[in-house]
Amino acid sequence: MYGRMIDERAIGERYGALRDQLDERGRRLHAAAEVRALGYGGLAAVARATGLSRGTIGRGLKDLDHAPLPRGRVRRDGGGRHPLSISDPTLLEDLRQLIEPVTLGDPMRPLLWVSKSHKKLAAALRAQGHTISPNTAAAPARLQPPSQPQDSRQHAA
Repeated sequence: MYGRMIDERAIGERYGALRDQLDERGRRLHAAAEVRALGYGGLAAVARATGLSRGTIGRGLKDLDHAPLPRGRVRRDGGGRHPLSISDPTLLEDLRQLIEPVTLGDPMRPLLWVSKSHKKLAAALRAQGHTISPNTAAAPARLQPPSQPQDSRQHAA
C-alpha cells in the first residue's frame, strides 16, 4: 500500500494503555507486533511512538519468531552475570579474612558493622590478586551464588 500514512499517535496511545501492565518482554512483543502489522516503515514509526529503541524492537521481532519462554520467564536462560565466587573461588574467603578483625556488633545478630571502607577492602583484595571494585566489595550478595529458598514452615515430626 504505497502512500499510506502511519498513525503514530494511535500507536503511542495503544502502547501507553498497556505499558504499565506489561513486563519488559511484553513491551517488546507488543511493539514488534505493531511493526509486523504496519509493514514497511513500521519499525521507525513504532520506535518514535513508543520511545523504545530500534534494537529493543528488533529483539521483540526475534522473540515473535521463537517459541515462547516458560511461564514466568522474561529472559532466556543464561542471561546475566555469574557471581564472582564462581569465577574467583578464593574471593569470599579472602574477603571474610579481611573483615573479620574489623567487624563490630553482636555476632548473633544478622546486622554487623565493618570499620573498613569499601574502597579499602577492594584495594586490599586487589593487592591479593582479585579483580574487584569498591561497589562489588560493598555487596557480598553479588559475590556468591544465590542460595536455594528454604521452606520456612515448621513441619511436625
